[in-house]
Amino acid sequence: MTDPKTEWKTAAWLGGAFLLFYFLPLEWPRFSKALGEGLALTRWYAREHVILCLIPAFFIAGAIGTFVRRESVMRYLGPNAPKLAAYGVGAVSGTILAVCSCTVLPLFAGIWRMGAGLGPAVAFLYSGPAVSALAIILTARILGFELGAARAVGAIVFAVVIGGIMAWMFRAEEAAKVRAAASMPDPGPAPRPLWKTATWIGLMVAVLIFANWSEADKGPGVFGFLAEWKWVLVSAGSLGLAAAMVAWFAVPWWKVATAVAGTSAAAVLVPGHVLVPFGIGSAALAWIAATTEGEMREWFESTWEFTKLIAPLLIGGVFVAGFLLGRPGEEGLIPSAWVGAAVGGNGLPAVFLSSLVGAFMYFATLTEIPILQGLLGSGMGKGPALALLLAGPALSLPSMLALWKILGGKKTAAYCALVVLMSTLTGWLYVRFF
Repeated sequence: MTDPKTEWKTAAWLGGAFLLFYFLPLEWPRFSKALGEGLALTRWYAREHVILCLIPAFFIAGAIGTFVRRESVMRYLGPNAPKLAAYGVGAVSGTILAVCSCTVLPLFAGIWRMGAGLGPAVAFLYSGPAVSALAIILTARILGFELGAARAVGAIVFAVVIGGIMAWMFRAEEAAKVRAAASMPDPGPAPRPLWKTATWIGLMVAVLIFANWSEADKGPGVFGFLAEWKWVLVSAGSLGLAAAMVAWFAVPWWKVATAVAGTSAAAVLVPGHVLVPFGIGSAALAWIAATTEGEMREWFESTWEFTKLIAPLLIGGVFVAGFLLGRPGEEGLIPSAWVGAAVGGNGLPAVFLSSLVGAFMYFATLTEIPILQGLLGSGMGKGPALALLLAGPALSLPSMLALWKILGGKKTAAYCALVVLMSTLTGWLYVRFF
């Protein structure tokens, strides 16, 4: 027998979908353009970020859940871990990662599921996209030393303060997590030394970092060297992973050799199109993990779980963000003139709106800087600019949707509200005192 409530809910969804499509204003030029902007941003995201950013991040998250012992995470990042070390690692991790608000989510989900305390995990979640060393240097170089320094200090302080407030707000759940961990049985000796696990995951992190290193920074210095040799470094990291799979994880050598040969052939046959060999290498890695029994199969299943959980919400959120706010230089449903007029000056309403808009927009790594350069030239105040720099890279509509699936509604709402409110307060105080 069917449940009447369920049937009424189904009927309501069908009726709502019918009315939505019946009254779609396709003849309205702004709506049609916004629809195109949503699709264009989603296509750009699929081409530029899914293969190079998300897929490696999902593999890393799966590796954390499979190869890292829960006791290690609890010892260094758990609710009872030394606060200085736990929050310190979380707050400065972004200087190494340099990832966007979406790419950091699988990594956050990995350490959260393994027992990391809410405070250190949230510090990592915020700092991952917000404390990028390259982004801070470019901010100082392009937008001025004051904004660059304020962004660096504000972002690190934000990571610690927001993490601490979140841990205090949900302290009862954190205490329950500690009790649950204490009652778990001793898992016995680790299957391999810690340095091997750290090297294995470190190689994957290196591939993620160097594959997404900005080539626009070519020139003298360390950053220029990394930009010039990024694909050589990615190849070296990938070969290190291949050797580790054979030596440490008992993967048949012929599987690894087949994957290396296929990836190398793609790089030679399709020169200049790095997504092709990188995509083939990622698919080959998935094939190896899925067809090898034991830890490799567990790794694949863990990676696939994170992918199913997060990827659809990220893709859908990117479309909605593009539909509403457009791409850099293009308008969505909301006219950019409205936003530009609202964030002019340094008043509290302008700073708050800048923080709120930045929280919902999607910024790929480093794209917030040229966008802000244009807005500052159009009359945007430095207070709203700093608020957007602190809120924008760390949050986005896609990341909010995925975070809700990971943490639940209450924690997600609390985190987003804290980021917006603290960005607003910092931007407002910045223009008052500096």
